[in-house]
Amino acid sequence: MTRNSRTFPCGRVANLLSRREWLRRAGGGAGMLGLASLMAEQNLLAAPATNDLSNPQTSLRPRMGHFPAKAKSVIWLFMEGAPSAVDMFDPKPALDKRDGETTDIQAFFGNPGPLMKSPFSFKQYGECGQWVCDRYTNVARHVDKMAFIKSCYSESNDHVPAIYQINSGLPRPGFPTAGAWVTYGLGSENQNLPGYIVLGNTKGAKGGPHNWGSGFLPSTFQGTLFRSQGTPVLNLNRQLKVTRDDQRAQLDLMAKLNDEHMQRHTRDAEFADRMQSFELAFRMQKEATEVVDLSRETQATHELYGIDNPRSRSFGSKCLMARRLVESGVRFVQVYSDGEWDAHDNLEENHTHHCAATDVPVAGLLSDLEARGLLDSTLVIWGAEFGRMPISQNGKGRDHNPNGFLQWMAGAGIKGGASYGETDEIGYEAVQDRVSVNDFHATILHLLGLDHERLTYFHNGRSYRLTDVAGEVIQEILA
Repeated sequence: MTRNSRTFPCGRVANLLSRREWLRRAGGGAGMLGLASLMAEQNLLAAPATNDLSNPQTSLRPRMGHFPAKAKSVIWLFMEGAPSAVDMFDPKPALDKRDGETTDIQAFFGNPGPLMKSPFSFKQYGECGQWVCDRYTNVARHVDKMAFIKSCYSESNDHVPAIYQINSGLPRPGFPTAGAWVTYGLGSENQNLPGYIVLGNTKGAKGGPHNWGSGFLPSTFQGTLFRSQGTPVLNLNRQLKVTRDDQRAQLDLMAKLNDEHMQRHTRDAEFADRMQSFELAFRMQKEATEVVDLSRETQATHELYGIDNPRSRSFGSKCLMARRLVESGVRFVQVYSDGEWDAHDNLEENHTHHCAATDVPVAGLLSDLEARGLLDSTLVIWGAEFGRMPISQNGKGRDHNPNGFLQWMAGAGIKGGASYGETDEIGYEAVQDRVSVNDFHATILHLLGLDHERLTYFHNGRSYRLTDVAGEVIQEILA
């Protein structure tokens, strides 16, 4: 019997490890555990992440979709207040010819006038020949990357329910928004940041937090509102006298107490969600602050996004931050324009102002994503809750129009230069290849590798989905 062996009572002889050999093997095992964790996060293990999304999941760890995805992340540029398609991307010659003609179209909010031609001039751009107004010339350089959906329609003519619908599929509050559904289905690639981040309207968003809420989904998947300057989330940083170790000990104690509570009672999902939010806030304290620190970018990048110009600085900062967020692994970023494209009184003045605020930043975002190789994996969406009427209101403005409006998509999986659907000759109503909000959402999910009919959550006795009981993917705009 060797020096490193021992005889057990049963008569079996076992070889004992030297201390050096034991440390070598144990260290290797610990390393393999770490490797397994990293591989699991990237879905590289032999047994891939589950495709079964029918059961509630509260983790933000990345998950496989239903099929291979074209897009890994989304940047949704939300033009709150509703730009006018016939004054931005979809000029109507008949509207020019019939300028001043009276019609039976009624304004929703009073003072209807005759048909009004656009105050802007248009040119065709790119190989696709897409028309763009003279106030959006920087965005116009990218039309061959975009697919224009010109025949959208929705249910409500009022901002708040319309914003609820374009975000959640239904024109009333309390339902999960698209970003919540996406992070529920796919998780996020960065566990130190929320999977769904909102860069909000600095003037205040109509409808408030319902616009990025998780509804009946676990609160883990709701949007987190970031500020574009300073600390991204209020009260994120530790108090000066509290060390990292102290905070870690507090969270560990809370987790232990909550775990004991859940062992004695029925598992409380709200408890688990709350603990996850505390843990995420703890992990965010360093990384989130670094992500919003735009001083890390070059002066040339600041100029690319229009941050050097007071007119475009705010929206440009948010667009640059959106790029930094998706580059850091955030799944879904929604960027609200500031103020409102709500041109009831003077469309020319309103749209000129908002084009000046967004034209350079949007173009800069597309250029930057492409240069960094991120446009191939990022879906960029531009649009709003509805459009605007072809008739005048209050002399020089336009009223709300949910009957026909425009959105465009660019980037991952999109057929650049495509145009889908049409409104009538004056831009009042979608008449060809009409696109519902359900169709719009189904297409977003499809590009992310999610089947909108299979991404469900059981609540109050039935399975819900983002597209409710309708929706078709717009195949014609897919690459």
